[in-house]
Amino acid sequence: MQEDEGLGYGSSLPVPSVQEIVRNDPTNIPEKYIKDVEDRPKDSDISHLSLNIPIIDLSLLSDGDEAESRKLDVACKEWGFFQVINHNCDEVIPKMKASVAAFFALPSTEKKKYAMAVDDIQGYGQGYVVSEDQKLDWNDLIFLMTLPSNTRNMKYWPLTIPSFKESVDEYAVEIQRVTDEIFKNLSSLMGKEENCLKDLHKGVKQGIRMNYYPNCCRPDLVLGVSPHSDASSITLLVQEDEITALQIKHKGEWVPIKPIPNAIVVNVGDVLEAWSNGIYTSIEHRAVTNEEKARISVAAFVIPGNEAELNPVETMVDDDRSPQIYKNDVKYIDYLRYTLAKKMDGKLANIEYLKLET
Repeated sequence: MQEDEGLGYGSSLPVPSVQEIVRNDPTNIPEKYIKDVEDRPKDSDISHLSLNIPIIDLSLLSDGDEAESRKLDVACKEWGFFQVINHNCDEVIPKMKASVAAFFALPSTEKKKYAMAVDDIQGYGQGYVVSEDQKLDWNDLIFLMTLPSNTRNMKYWPLTIPSFKESVDEYAVEIQRVTDEIFKNLSSLMGKEENCLKDLHKGVKQGIRMNYYPNCCRPDLVLGVSPHSDASSITLLVQEDEITALQIKHKGEWVPIKPIPNAIVVNVGDVLEAWSNGIYTSIEHRAVTNEEKARISVAAFVIPGNEAELNPVETMVDDDRSPQIYKNDVKYIDYLRYTLAKKMDGKLANIEYLKLET
């Protein structure tokens, strides 16, 4: 267990709890949270394509169904996002959500016991805060490394909450099972053996970000999470069933992802984009807020080992049809530190770090 040292990934500056801001005065939106006009969510930006988001049946995928495999391929190429159903996680998802809700129901003084250290991104706080003057997102979070167990730092785990550890343990294992099935199918689609993607990680890690988005009296002025792409290979997200807040950038428009009850939303991360030589695309996404109700979400990031190399798999490179556009010499730890040293600001700057100069 890493009890006394940070991960070496980076850090985030401490900021006030948004939950406490709303609790003390629901009409108060501090200036630091009001986005610049061009960055605010606008109805005119919104597409109505939500019903077209691909849905993948994991039971069919596990059975080797070729049509479902082709759907997965198209989803990763054309959308970078899909929702997974029939994943057999129906028992662990509600327990995980309940544990996250229990943490954010703790008194402020209790939550602060798990605050991020100055040299770590694990713990309670807010992510990607790198300067005192940047605009902030309308959320609080707690981030924990969950798998393998030797990456955990238990001082950040709120073990005073009954069954918290049990819920996270069970959820982490089931999410890893879903991850393995997706990796196996994507490896085959990439023309490689089933273990290819898993092996490329040089030790698959999992970190879980538990998010709390308070309601906001002016949701048109703030964002729950600013536009970004993920520095993971893939990310697996569960949301509130009845609130649509996640939006993805598709063909220049923001597409709301309407939750399917108990579905897992999966998105391609920057790492898989690099490994696939851009055939599978990581997608910019954001979260909006609402006036009526706070919400939670749980994002499991699948993370390579520090020394994993992000160069394209040879089967995804063709000098004529798909020439190599990503570098050969980038280690994952260097890329992750680069992304965590910046505020969330879209996808372009991050992915350009991985690309060959043209």
